[in-house]
Amino acid sequence: MTQRENFYDGRTVLVTGAGGFIASHLTEALVRQGAHVRALVKYNSRNDWGHIERLPESVQQALEIHTGDITDPFLMRRLCENVDTVFHLAALIGIPYSYIAPQHYVSVNVTGTLNVLEAARSEGIRRLVHTSTSETYGTALYTPIDEKHPLQGQSPYSASKIAADQLVDSYYRSFSLPATTIRPFNTYGPRQSARAIIPTIISQALTGQPIVLGSLAPQRDFTYVSDTVAGFLAVGSCDAALGHVTNVGSGFAVSIGETVEMILKILNQPSHSVQADDPERVRPEQSEVGLLLCNNQMAKERLNWQPTVSFEEGLSLTIDAIRHSLSAYKTTVYNV
Repeated sequence: MTQRENFYDGRTVLVTGAGGFIASHLTEALVRQGAHVRALVKYNSRNDWGHIERLPESVQQALEIHTGDITDPFLMRRLCENVDTVFHLAALIGIPYSYIAPQHYVSVNVTGTLNVLEAARSEGIRRLVHTSTSETYGTALYTPIDEKHPLQGQSPYSASKIAADQLVDSYYRSFSLPATTIRPFNTYGPRQSARAIIPTIISQALTGQPIVLGSLAPQRDFTYVSDTVAGFLAVGSCDAALGHVTNVGSGFAVSIGETVEMILKILNQPSHSVQADDPERVRPEQSEVGLLLCNNQMAKERLNWQPTVSFEEGLSLTIDAIRHSLSAYKTTVYNV
């Protein structure tokens, strides 16, 4: 087991950003473990709950759903009332969009995280699990990347997440807030948008159009979403993780070009047209992160966690999911 059996049964848990990719999978897992889940989804006039609406009806009915925004400190204070654990995943995450709207990233990722921290502190929660990103490491200075690797803000997105991570650490040190940070490497799987590279490749391939990409050279450590969720659950139940950052990644790096080849092999489309270095998709040279490769030793030792889904198996599961939801992907539009 990656966390104590039945640990979340009967506990009240708040998940911020619950309508998102990873958070929706985490929300579902918490419900299935018997937690009472408050799910915060971003308010919109359509009352669209994001990926929460893709969950089984029985799971949706078990949720206490709230619409709002982490930039509202009053809302965060109310949502943290009588809560045992906060899983904080709400954030702006697209790197290309951070070039366009850097102030928005600071407002959501930095000020929003501050609001979550202050609410959790005021309400005396048992545990706050903050979500970081491997992008905070920038291009690897050494590999595999452990938790002591320097942080490098190579995009406004990664800079905003570094600031949020440091705020969490400061609240642990200054106010004894029982907080911990999980730093997932590149998670993929069902429900992920074409903002990410793997759904971009798969959705374009399934429509038969040429696969249009930026650079094929960057190498990433891809982790299937169920393994990432297991890491979240383990961190939330582990006292030894308090005040620390824990990497969660596969420990295996693959280039974008190799990922394309693997996907086309699974689809039996080896001769599919691939157009690389599209000017719209290539990131600024000093902003692009060349290599991310996780040292997950700390997770193995501290959490008894390790990945269980191979890259090929995870890709096959993701392809099958995207094939059944292909209409949700705008494959002729570049998702920033």
